[in-house]
Amino acid sequence: MKKVSTLSIDLAKNVFQLLGVDSQGYPCLSKRLSRSKFKETIVNLPPCDIVMEACASSHFWGRACLAAGHQVNLIPAQHVTPFVRGNKNDKNDCLAIYEASRRPNIRFVPVKTEQQQAVLIPHRMRERVLSARTACINQTRSLLLEFGIDIPQSYNKFKQELRGLLTHSLQPAVLLMISEVCDELTCFERKIHLLDDLFKQENTRSEAAQIIQSIPGIGLINTSAFVASIDKGQAFKSAKEFAVWLGLTPSQYASGNTNRLGSITKRGDGYLRKQLIHGARTVVTHANKKDDDLSRWITTLKQRRGHNKAVVATAHRLARLMWILLQKNEPYRPQYTQQGAVHNV
Repeated sequence: MKKVSTLSIDLAKNVFQLLGVDSQGYPCLSKRLSRSKFKETIVNLPPCDIVMEACASSHFWGRACLAAGHQVNLIPAQHVTPFVRGNKNDKNDCLAIYEASRRPNIRFVPVKTEQQQAVLIPHRMRERVLSARTACINQTRSLLLEFGIDIPQSYNKFKQELRGLLTHSLQPAVLLMISEVCDELTCFERKIHLLDDLFKQENTRSEAAQIIQSIPGIGLINTSAFVASIDKGQAFKSAKEFAVWLGLTPSQYASGNTNRLGSITKRGDGYLRKQLIHGARTVVTHANKKDDDLSRWITTLKQRRGHNKAVVATAHRLARLMWILLQKNEPYRPQYTQQGAVHNV
């Protein structure tokens, strides 16, 4: 049997499909293995290039393959889909993964370490807690409307007025619901504070975190998420490439002499993009109170293009600034010019 040069793997929970290709590009191995047999095969296989789709458990198996001496490349799922031919099955998926890996301009996903993935777990937990808290508030507001009680949407006002309702003369079931909701909100707050403390502790141990957190609009949650996801940005060749990966660049439609730019592409990690835009919204809101170059640029842009577009543009600029400072290994320092000219980032 010919030596496997590239091994394409279609991951699953318990069954794994393997496609081995030799140095000439011809298939020389096709196996369907169980989880235990897959581990054994990876360890005993001579070193080769392994390509997998970046999906659930791909980083775990990527680390296992690296430990066995292989070279590992993870491919974003959206880049694999166009190469699937014929019916949807594991063998065709394996072939599509291999074909996508051969494209010259494909950009692979770096294999995350256990530490990076461990840092991201509290972020997922926090999102779930916030989602559950929002669902609890929305349900409570809708149920109270049936009794003519309208509570403002603001969280602090909602909590304050909800506790005040405990002293009103209402139906016993309504009072019971209000009491339970108050306890739930207290529990949610405790969990959120606990997770925020974990972010703060993690950020103090990272040099990259100190650099990122010096940028306006980048708080402890953003800092923790970005450091765990990109480390020092070594996977990106430029600040522009990093912004493209975040999905903060305009989508393009070009045909012949027609060239139109649309809304942002929203590619990449939606959680990172969302958090960065939230931070940028704070920067835009308070830009008119500051006199540094970045704030003046934001104020001018806001007057010309409106608040929402200024927020997205600011998020794009902060992303580029983040990558540049990580490469220079220095914190952010506001710049001031007498003429008010804005420095390029």
